[in-house]
Amino acid sequence: MRRVLFIDEIHPCLQEQLEEMGWTCESGIDKSQEEILQILDQYQGLVIRSRFKLTSEIISKATQLQFIARPGAGLENIDTEFAQQQGIHVFNSPEGNRDAVGEQAMGMLLMLLNNLKRADAEVRQGKWLREANRGHEIMGKTVGIIGYGNMGSTFAKKLRGFDCRVIAYDKYKTGFSQPGIEEVTLAELFATTDILSIHVHLTDETRHLVDAHFLDQFTKPIYFINTARGAVVKTTDLVDQLEQGKVIGACLDVLEYESTSFEALSKEGLPEAFQYLVQSDRVVLAPHIAGWTHESNRKMAAYLADKIRAQFGPN
Repeated sequence: MRRVLFIDEIHPCLQEQLEEMGWTCESGIDKSQEEILQILDQYQGLVIRSRFKLTSEIISKATQLQFIARPGAGLENIDTEFAQQQGIHVFNSPEGNRDAVGEQAMGMLLMLLNNLKRADAEVRQGKWLREANRGHEIMGKTVGIIGYGNMGSTFAKKLRGFDCRVIAYDKYKTGFSQPGIEEVTLAELFATTDILSIHVHLTDETRHLVDAHFLDQFTKPIYFINTARGAVVKTTDLVDQLEQGKVIGACLDVLEYESTSFEALSKEGLPEAFQYLVQSDRVVLAPHIAGWTHESNRKMAAYLADKIRAQFGPN
């Protein structure tokens, strides 16, 4: 018998397809972490989102484990290197939510450039201020993308039709230039970008990648978008650059505080930098919902099922 333990909720189509392949699926959603650790050695498969970190110590307890599946892109909560050393396959499904992330980034950017956050609030208060809310167009601007994987490349596609220049830099990928998208050096990106969008995984290398030194290297003031991971940005430095005008405005779907403070959002007790973001009409905030659509929920599960089937077969 091949058994899979679901630690987090995921679209039911994954369980349906696993059962069709002959896997027995069991829920651990209502179990505590301690209870789960006691039974891990009974399962060959594990499905988790972000409920807790799968460290090498925890993975070592899963003596029969053959795969770990996580919907979405990020794998920072899993010690993937240790898992692979143990012969455990690690699956994720960035293909499932890349369109949702691209659309969210576009939506937030349009909201920022056209002052829709402020204008909506003013109209609801009976104010009709047209000149004060005159916006900016994407057309004619240079959009710089850092990280040209599933998310970065899909955002680039969403920009087609806006008649803007789209450039991208990826430290680990080359040769991806195509009509409408230019591969550039980091120096070229710093020199020409008007709008910057970050699409990198959170690693030791990218933690606080966007800090004062990084932002100082841009020749022009920029609009900034982060739909990747909050800790990629050093928030205090971003706020400083917003105050100085080097960053004109920011779209932030993720924040470095969210793993703790954002479990229950309360303005009291949060850092001063966050207070600035909340009060600024040049900042658009969202609670980590880029990629969080009804469609992506199913697609992420379906891609995982396909990858598990390809590796382990129907039975």
